[in-house]
Amino acid sequence: MSAFRETMPPAQSAVLFNLHSGGQEKVSGPTGTFIVTLTDAATGEVVQHFEKKNIITLDAGILAAMLFRSPASHNGINGLAVGTGATGNILSPDAPDNRQRKLNSELFRKAIAATQFRTSAGVASAIPTNVVDFTTVFATSEANGSLDEMGLVAAINVPPGVANPNPNAYPTYDPTVDVTSLDILVNYLTFPVVVKTNATVLTITWRLTF
Repeated sequence: MSAFRETMPPAQSAVLFNLHSGGQEKVSGPTGTFIVTLTDAATGEVVQHFEKKNIITLDAGILAAMLFRSPASHNGINGLAVGTGATGNILSPDAPDNRQRKLNSELFRKAIAATQFRTSAGVASAIPTNVVDFTTVFATSEANGSLDEMGLVAAINVPPGVANPNPNAYPTYDPTVDVTSLDILVNYLTFPVVVKTNATVLTITWRLTF
């Protein structure tokens, strides 16, 4: 299956940064893509591969503000959650929304396995940059089901296996909820169903550009 790629516009709902170029002030926000590869565990053959943009949530801005103010106030991104709760048609689910505060129907979550800084061209960097990859691999026994939603999580627990989700269920978004002791959903994505079985390995990389 050929890869699916999209060009992403700047996110409008998260932390904003001021950039100066040619004497003019520009405002842009973090953006993100995710890369999914489903492989046959026995043969290594790629069963499915695609890339797509994701939504950076309103709560990502809260997390960033918390960590800028006090790095010890919450954990950063430490887990990836996958689920089966996307609404709409299974082949064309409803678009994600930045008010999402948790997965609709979380099936499985796992700690981030690896992180990597990258240059603007996507090349691995040995020094910090404004582009970082978060990668997680789900083995044959993990996350098996008809997956159609996922998200990066700043979980309050380490490791992030036990969920402490926000009480708000989409489309409810109550900004007065104290997220200090809750999991914070940083990115959210819905996608056409991916069937993960015990014969496959699922590798997911989220790339955030700040």
